[in-house]
Amino acid sequence: MPNSILSPTTVTREALRVLHQKLNFVGSITREYDDSFARQGAKVGDSLKVRLPNQYTVRTGSTLAAQDTSETAVDLKVQTQKGVDLNFTSVDLTLSLDDFSERILEPAMSVLAAHIEADAMSMYKDVSNQVNNHGAAASFAKVLQGRKILVDNLAPLAGRTANLNTQDNVDLVDALKGLFNDGNNIARQYREGYMGRTAGFDFMENTLWPSHTVGSKSGTPLVNGANQTGASLVTDGWGANSAAIKRGDILTIAGVFRVHPETKASTGILQQFVATADGTADASGNLTLQISPALITSGAQQTVSGSPSDNVSIQVAGTGGTAHGISMAYHKSAFAFATADMVMPRGVDFAARETFDGISMRIVRQYDINNDKFPCRLDVLYGFKTLRPQLACRMANN
Repeated sequence: MPNSILSPTTVTREALRVLHQKLNFVGSITREYDDSFARQGAKVGDSLKVRLPNQYTVRTGSTLAAQDTSETAVDLKVQTQKGVDLNFTSVDLTLSLDDFSERILEPAMSVLAAHIEADAMSMYKDVSNQVNNHGAAASFAKVLQGRKILVDNLAPLAGRTANLNTQDNVDLVDALKGLFNDGNNIARQYREGYMGRTAGFDFMENTLWPSHTVGSKSGTPLVNGANQTGASLVTDGWGANSAAIKRGDILTIAGVFRVHPETKASTGILQQFVATADGTADASGNLTLQISPALITSGAQQTVSGSPSDNVSIQVAGTGGTAHGISMAYHKSAFAFATADMVMPRGVDFAARETFDGISMRIVRQYDINNDKFPCRLDVLYGFKTLRPQLACRMANN
């Protein structure tokens, strides 16, 4: 009985299935697939708009205070094209799908998934919420602090994930091994080192979470000028000519408190900010910080209880110049990952384009007459964006 030949569509679908299994961060956030490119195909730099929830203020009393609906959206560019290039022959296509997947697709998709995940995980630098536990082992109490931060920011109950680096996973599984839990989950902890679901999170482990190195933090930084608002903050008191701040550093400002996202009442908890750009102080120790969230003191977008006073202190989390581990607790709508259909070439030996769970992949194979080979490429065109950073929380541990 002759062997059946694997088709381009079959190969692409299997490649997508394998890739999807390996994307546990991307697989747990919002995935946008833009089918507007389904016919003509997309190119690097094309973008789509993702709407953000509207926000309003509440009136007190009987007098009408109508407010316009001002919808906001962010542009999500599909600006990164990554792929794996390999050779396989027509004889390879006569293998069973399982053999072909194990021998050719599995190693190719593993390395592609690792690069895509590592790219997407750079979004941790957009998140200002952080449970500070620098230099210490992860603990369940710190996870619960992260849960509290998500609850306080009104993250929906469904769709929450705690995605841990490998050391944090070790520490938490070890810390919780003696607690009462479902027998099947206990068994998985011992067999796989996997925690399953608890405290309202689906727990996952990922080897690709980066460490974060804090800026030098030199000097005694202070706010330079009262009544500042917006995404820039003029400061002084840093060490002369020091690389004081790195993008992704977390800081607080004395007397500047987080507000409830709906009532806008002060919570009495210092608002955490994330540096959105590296910052180097000048020879006099002056530095204008770029921060998120912006200092907004009124209206539907209000983020803080009030503007900082002049000469109040600024505290940067962590030890200056020292790296610490990152894990992340988040709701799936905090981040988005998007793919688009790529242009399909004509006149090639073997080509297909398929979509699975919001991820589009293209495969193209051509015959190389000069070298008697069949070079093949598998490509994904993607982009990612932090949509609602308040629905995520970093966990800084060892």
